[in-house]
Amino acid sequence: MSVAEIIARANLTPSDKLERPGVGWLVAQLVLTLLGAACISTIFAVNLVEWTGASLVALVLIGLGGIWVSGGAATSVLGLLQRRTAPVSPPKDWRPLEKTAVLVLLCEEDARPLARYLSGLHRMLNDQGCDQATNIFVLSDTSDPNRIDAEESVLAPLIASGTVTYRRRANNIGRKPGNIADWFTEHSSDYGFMLVLDADSRMSASRIMSLIYRLESKPRLGLLQAGMTLLPGRSHFGRHQRVASRLLSQNFGRGLAAWSGEAGNYWGHNAIMRISAFRSAKQLPVLSGPAPFGGPPLSHDFIEAAWIRRAGWAIELDPETWGSAEDGPQTLAEFHKRDRRWCQGNLQHIRLITEPGLDVVSRLHLASGIASYLAAPVWLALVLLVATGAVRVEGALPYLVVTAIILLPKLCALSHWMKRARTFARRRLVLRASFVELLLSTLIAPVMMLRQSGSVLSVLAGQDCGWKSPGRARLRIWRGVPEVAFGAALVGLAFLTEPASSALWLLPVALPMLSAPILLGWLDRGAR
Repeated sequence: MSVAEIIARANLTPSDKLERPGVGWLVAQLVLTLLGAACISTIFAVNLVEWTGASLVALVLIGLGGIWVSGGAATSVLGLLQRRTAPVSPPKDWRPLEKTAVLVLLCEEDARPLARYLSGLHRMLNDQGCDQATNIFVLSDTSDPNRIDAEESVLAPLIASGTVTYRRRANNIGRKPGNIADWFTEHSSDYGFMLVLDADSRMSASRIMSLIYRLESKPRLGLLQAGMTLLPGRSHFGRHQRVASRLLSQNFGRGLAAWSGEAGNYWGHNAIMRISAFRSAKQLPVLSGPAPFGGPPLSHDFIEAAWIRRAGWAIELDPETWGSAEDGPQTLAEFHKRDRRWCQGNLQHIRLITEPGLDVVSRLHLASGIASYLAAPVWLALVLLVATGAVRVEGALPYLVVTAIILLPKLCALSHWMKRARTFARRRLVLRASFVELLLSTLIAPVMMLRQSGSVLSVLAGQDCGWKSPGRARLRIWRGVPEVAFGAALVGLAFLTEPASSALWLLPVALPMLSAPILLGWLDRGAR
């Protein structure tokens, strides 16, 4: 079957065909981002009480912070403007032309849920008649002897039945990228595509078949990243993350897919790649010098996407979340443990963003990852400048404008879901979920700002977090105490310097910090 016949039979929309997309959405994204940042900066400048050296510093900071929040708002607006199309499904009589390796990466994690999932996945692939076109590999980097015994025992029936091929490395050189590179060297010649999953990733057989079909339909497509949602949470924090993901990710993903075009990104899992395309990213650069800015890139996925794109392959994001999920951290401590590694990995990209030959959109993805962590200390510095009275802003308008732009992605997502909710009961459910998500996000945001600022400062101070395996972060007796101390100092400074205005506008930041022990305890409830 020719590519043209495949496309015709699938009734693909124009955006799914093989033409290179224009730059219209990218230009719209940049224009909206700059307009939003300019609006924030102008209103802030107009409402300054006096011009000082601290005011100039604050103006630079508000411009940087404005670019970050306006970029997210612009992407959400673009997502709302996208025409929704039906998911691409293979014809009933279609069978893959090339074999696909499903690579599942496992490292020091409980293998029991994974074994149950892989058993079911193999059965579903068999029911669809595609089991001969897919092979499941479990690639382990587990090194703890007790975990190795448990892992091998749990997976033994699947290995014996031929459901999975299991390989554990004795030497974990290169961590996850090295694990995939080792498999690639030994087995890639037998396969046309490879699908990458983490141990806590979940994809349905139907979604996997859809991704394979999309890749076969587009010879220039080197990597297709699937959108994803979160598995049901066990704690209040886990459930909050899942609700936020379900509400916000689809609309935001559509906007991101629109302006990324054929220079999309890779999130490390729940993505399918063409074997011939991945060869250009198999050997990642090793940064000179010591960690945290030197050594192997911790956030390798962005780099792999940029390298594949540089080699001339298209990379696309399929923002639909059906049949694609992952598990999330169930406590803020676990979230911060993972986030600290991501922070270091994204800041390492500062050294790679000027790499010759990269697509301009790939550079934007790298810049966005860097800005996502630098935004926290930028906003924290602005809060301190206002709290100490070094910078005085008159009136409520600057705060209201910033708040409105921050809320715009949530409003766009709400609009997206309200259009899909056909009954009053469903609309009421969407409204209630959106309100609760907004309330909890508002309470958590100051805590996250403080913790991410600490992560950035620790990286800048030269502290290496290493590549820590996933695991339960221990709860500490002093949980929330640093936030309480910071919140109390913030309120005290504000009342001493500007009691009538600064203290009032700092309360949305200070109050969640002051209540951090109660808040964190409630969020972690139910985690096991």
